[in-house]
Amino acid sequence: MSDALRQTPLHALHVELGAKMVPFAGYDMPVQYKLGVMKEHLHCRAAAGLFDVSHMGQVIVRAPGGYDEVARAMEGLVPVSVLGLAEGRQRYAMFTNDRGGIMDDLMLANRGDHLFVVVNAACKAADIAHMRAGLPGCEVDEITDRALLALQGPKAEAVLARLVPDVAGMRFMDVAVKVSQFGELWISRSGYTGEDGYEISVTADQAEGFARALLAEDEVEPIGLGARDSLRLEGGLCLYGHDIDEGTTPVEAALSWAIQKVRRAGGDRAGGFPGADVILEQLDNGAPRKRVGLRPEGRAPMREGTQIYASAEGGEAIGHVTSGAFGPTIGGPMSMGYVPSDHAAEGTELFGDVRGKRLPVTVAALPFTPANFKR
Repeated sequence: MSDALRQTPLHALHVELGAKMVPFAGYDMPVQYKLGVMKEHLHCRAAAGLFDVSHMGQVIVRAPGGYDEVARAMEGLVPVSVLGLAEGRQRYAMFTNDRGGIMDDLMLANRGDHLFVVVNAACKAADIAHMRAGLPGCEVDEITDRALLALQGPKAEAVLARLVPDVAGMRFMDVAVKVSQFGELWISRSGYTGEDGYEISVTADQAEGFARALLAEDEVEPIGLGARDSLRLEGGLCLYGHDIDEGTTPVEAALSWAIQKVRRAGGDRAGGFPGADVILEQLDNGAPRKRVGLRPEGRAPMREGTQIYASAEGGEAIGHVTSGAFGPTIGGPMSMGYVPSDHAAEGTELFGDVRGKRLPVTVAALPFTPANFKR
């Protein structure tokens, strides 16, 4: 392990549990445990999986004028409605650049008098600098004394309710602060697997005890980065730096659903965010390319970087794969990638170059497996 790698508060527990540790976003993180990626994936879909996501950034943004002032300022950095976010609710958002590209995707939560922000690990230093520069008058505080855990799967509610009884009443994207035997927990009903579940911020000194209490429940297994990646891909969810990046607009990425009417052309608070001219034009007239699901024939996955062609022979590549893996739940290979919009209709047959041979692949609906959120 490089001396430069950071450790989360659960690092010793990962090692004790026999995890295979790998460098990820500057941290020494578990990629799989003793079950292995396939069984961890299927266990999360059937019961409950515990993920350490403490490497992600947790940030609190405050302003003298309270939530309204923070929300209006944040709308200068993101294309979503922050002012319209009800107290106790969370929303998916993205920082955009002047070209309409996505600098990072993130979660925003209205916690009454302030905004709670969760950003990707690899981007958090840049995101925090971006917020400090772009939110004049606001106080931007990175939270460094808390861990972040995700409990995901159809039995997550039953498990967490044994430790925090009133979490069962939370709906998808609700956020709440709960007092527990592990101190104050900041809980959201959300996650990154397509399953029902929770993300829970806990103080670093209570994180291991809380994780052990969850793992002591029969339904819970620890899950590493390997299964997290196949779970999120089956769920049709983007991985920053792969499926979306600074050269990808929200419309190209099929994330238009995240941009509310009030921020679009004709809305009361239309535009005003970086790249608005590009994004609003694409919302009205469409983008030249689109992120799609791809189902290769056979059992071999088409992985990131696979070039996509319109025909079995000849011609230039028209697109490429951004994520690809075998989907344990769907029992076959799956990919996501970008193709021209006129080749993006579900059922379109295309071809992916795998080791010099063009193999058939069909444009498929996303997600590959239905979401199991508690609405």
